[in-house]
Amino acid sequence: MSELLVVLTLTIVAPIWIVSHYVTKWKLAKGLSMDEAQTLEDLWKAAQTMEQRIGTLESILDDNVEGWRSKI
Repeated sequence: MSELLVVLTLTIVAPIWIVSHYVTKWKLAKGLSMDEAQTLEDLWKAAQTMEQRIGTLESILDDNVEGWRSKI
């Protein structure tokens, strides 16, 4: 009888408990932390600034250097 309880516990109860435990962990860790969100926002702002600067540089090169795009 005790062997049957052990087998049932290992085949039914333990897997259900393990899955529910990790599902709970994944749900808690789903979002970004405050530091990660701030870093992501800083990177986004830096990328926008670089995009504007690159656009300005390309405009300057288009006006002043003929055929510069074909040299790349």
